[in-house]
Amino acid sequence: MPDLFLDSETFCDIPIKHGTYRYAERAEVLLITWAIDDGPVYVWDLTAGELVPAELQAAIHDPETLVWLQNGDKFDWPVFHKALPWLYEAVPQARRRDTMIQAYSHSLPGNLELMAEALGIEQDKRKLKTGRALIRLFCVPQADGSRATRLTHPEKWEEFTEYAKQDITAMREAHRRMPMWNYRGKQLDLWYLDQRINNRGLYMDIELAEAAVRASEKEKRKLAKRTQEMTGSAVASATQRDEMLRYILDAYGVDLPDMQADTLERRIKDPDLPDELRELLRVRLESVTTSVAKYGTLLRGVNSDHRLRGTMQFRGAGRSGRVAHRLFQSGNMPRPDMKADEIVFAIELLKLDAAHLVFPNVMRVCSNAIRGTIIAPPGKKLVAADLSNIEGRMAAWLAGEDWKLRAFEAFDAGEGHDLYIVAYSKSFNVPPESVPLDGTERQIGKVEELMFQYGGGVGAWITGAATYGIDLGKMTDQVWGTLPDWAKDEAAQFLEWLYEAPRAAYLKDDNLEALERRMLKARLGLPERTFIACDAIKRLWRRAHPEISSYWKQIENTVTQAIQTPGEQFACRRLKIRRDGAWLRIGLPSGRVLCYPHPRVDAKGHPGISYMGLHQYTRKWQRIGTYGGKLFENATQAAACDQLLETGEAIEAAGFEIVLSEHDAYLTEAPADRDDLSAARLGELMCADLGWNRGLPLAAKGFEALRNRKG
Repeated sequence: MPDLFLDSETFCDIPIKHGTYRYAERAEVLLITWAIDDGPVYVWDLTAGELVPAELQAAIHDPETLVWLQNGDKFDWPVFHKALPWLYEAVPQARRRDTMIQAYSHSLPGNLELMAEALGIEQDKRKLKTGRALIRLFCVPQADGSRATRLTHPEKWEEFTEYAKQDITAMREAHRRMPMWNYRGKQLDLWYLDQRINNRGLYMDIELAEAAVRASEKEKRKLAKRTQEMTGSAVASATQRDEMLRYILDAYGVDLPDMQADTLERRIKDPDLPDELRELLRVRLESVTTSVAKYGTLLRGVNSDHRLRGTMQFRGAGRSGRVAHRLFQSGNMPRPDMKADEIVFAIELLKLDAAHLVFPNVMRVCSNAIRGTIIAPPGKKLVAADLSNIEGRMAAWLAGEDWKLRAFEAFDAGEGHDLYIVAYSKSFNVPPESVPLDGTERQIGKVEELMFQYGGGVGAWITGAATYGIDLGKMTDQVWGTLPDWAKDEAAQFLEWLYEAPRAAYLKDDNLEALERRMLKARLGLPERTFIACDAIKRLWRRAHPEISSYWKQIENTVTQAIQTPGEQFACRRLKIRRDGAWLRIGLPSGRVLCYPHPRVDAKGHPGISYMGLHQYTRKWQRIGTYGGKLFENATQAAACDQLLETGEAIEAAGFEIVLSEHDAYLTEAPADRDDLSAARLGELMCADLGWNRGLPLAAKGFEALRNRKG
């Protein structure tokens, strides 16, 4: 089939950061650059009144021609829909392709510049670096409100057209160098569904969002005034981090390491701190409640029909290929810490500008209400469901942890215990009947399951304990007598091993203070007894999960073997691993593959496996180390993603209209009078037998409502 490579340059007075669909409502197409297969790159200048070139017109309408764009589903097609509807309608979805999605589907950067770097594209075929300045000149209003055009800046316009042509060259070359393993057949259909969901959008409660903005702005002013009163105007607002740290040190002699929420929450509980300081820390926590910023993002990005569109990015979540969320970050809502009926009441008060009369912490109210901005449109209801503990189930299934699969099946049938209780009873070798449903023991089981599944240790345990409110000191006292001696002995030996390096470094200098600081760091700031307890719990969990624990090393060894033996496929339980040229591929049961470019086994160091990837913090293309537990996490999350996404077409065919997908959940709209379109039916469809998932126990639960909430 012929390939038409297409790109557009546009002007709009709405910032693109407000969302493409909002941008598209007023966007004007300036240029369209295009090329067919290996042919020359042409420019259609719409500002000069040029007619559509005949060859371009023919290619657009040719049913055999595939139309390729870079970020077309999130930019060009929404713009064409409004600005060039004839072009939008002439190219049905089945003929659309996107190099950004092709890149994301194979764990490559979506940005064209980074994509070219990752693929080793020659400099003369890359995106021109002068483009940013030219876009600032022609594509947005100038600082004084004027507009640069072809007529006002003819020489720069020539540069602009050359830049636009080079984009085609770069996109075409990138497409040719990328694989197609995950961008054909079933995977294309999943992308098409994602586009339809994005185009549908979320129906939003604008009244609530506006009310929450008013309330939060008023509260910020009040908190700033309170900060000034408490600090004698030394700090103008509690949002000023450095000023707050200096004031607390000067006024109270307390040297805080940072202003992170978990640090402040921990220190607020310190009975030795003065009451005034604890209150100041509370003011700081309220002032920096970042989740309320979502309301402003919503209002700036929502379309005139109250729909917020383009919030999902297909395959955008790095290695696993899960859906990422953009703009409103609808898949990353703050966890509510208020009861459901309280939130409903609070929303009504917010709309009346009266929340402050009932609730002392208005920022907390606004944070809890965010989820509720998604509502059902007139005549519809929201139907939601999420797959219960899908990662835990998938991990057990992939690894072959049969006792755990049976435990899930028993629980689903109403004959077994809660899996967090089962985890605790299995680790500590006690009957599950003896584990209270609302006690610390179940919380320990929950943190075990969430933090140890992929090879995590004491550091992961500390994070999980903080998240779920486990006091590590009290926990240590509670479990110490139940920990077997072998687990405590091994943990103590491990701690001694951690101490070896600092002892060798500091004892020779007789620097005991430095040694103590380094030893404290080695045990992650914990008392020795607490560290040993946490590490012992880790060992108990691993002993209770022999198949999962052994799978980490098996995956690591198999990957090493595959990297060193190109072209040969190796079975690793339910995964298939091989190296093809510059790519390590981990084949999932669904048929999709996880991709690791330029894999390498290093002779020195641990871990010994690395690949090229986009660093999550630096956003640079660089070498990244990995290990068995991390590879298992990638595969588990990816397979869980496949279970969710591959049920989407059947869900839509049943009459549900999906408006949002998360890692383990769907939010849909359905006619309010359709009783058959229930949460139970949605859950049933999400747990479908897909052929490749035989033997995977699945369950789902959900709700029906007019306003979104936590399930």
